[in-house]
Amino acid sequence: MLNAAPSPTPDQAGTRRIGYARVSTADQDLAPQLDVLRVKGCDPIYSEHASGKQADRPELLNALKALRAGDTLVVWRLDRLGRSLPDLIANVNELATRGVAFESITEAIDTTTASGKLVFNIFASLADFERHLISERTRAGLAAGRARGRSGGRPPALTPKQIREARLLLTDPNATVTAVADRYEVSRTTLYKGLRELAAKEGMA
Repeated sequence: MLNAAPSPTPDQAGTRRIGYARVSTADQDLAPQLDVLRVKGCDPIYSEHASGKQADRPELLNALKALRAGDTLVVWRLDRLGRSLPDLIANVNELATRGVAFESITEAIDTTTASGKLVFNIFASLADFERHLISERTRAGLAAGRARGRSGGRPPALTPKQIREARLLLTDPNATVTAVADRYEVSRTTLYKGLRELAAKEGMA
């Protein structure tokens, strides 16, 4: 979750539409996003080149600091704001506590409307369900491993299916490589090796 400025006092409240645009690499063009945000009445607009997985996004922080109660933060698409679904939900909920609305143009989501709030409640529920599901699976795997005990000798290899499952589990920002490796009773090295081999096979496909 990104840290934002404290909630403004009533006399600082505004009704501006502040835009935020982002592309992942330097060779990608920000112009299409900027054009749409201007058409949607955004001023000012903060923009930057930064990976979606990157925690340090200074222009996003500047946009968050500029927002006042009554303002709306506008993005071209949902993934411009959050690094993951839980991160997105956390950021939008934080804006809501400050009296700031959120709008995503591509998905036609506007938290000032009843339908927009409903969609975000659904997103939040799905994110919470996903976290609990992965957590339960990881705990079950650890318990099963402890019940069977550890066998000596060469570390067991992962099947292609297990590697794909492990990769999916690791998409959750709360999951750790250690926890996932323990679930399959392999070392971190074995897990990393399996993930690299899977990525290489898919790259050749």
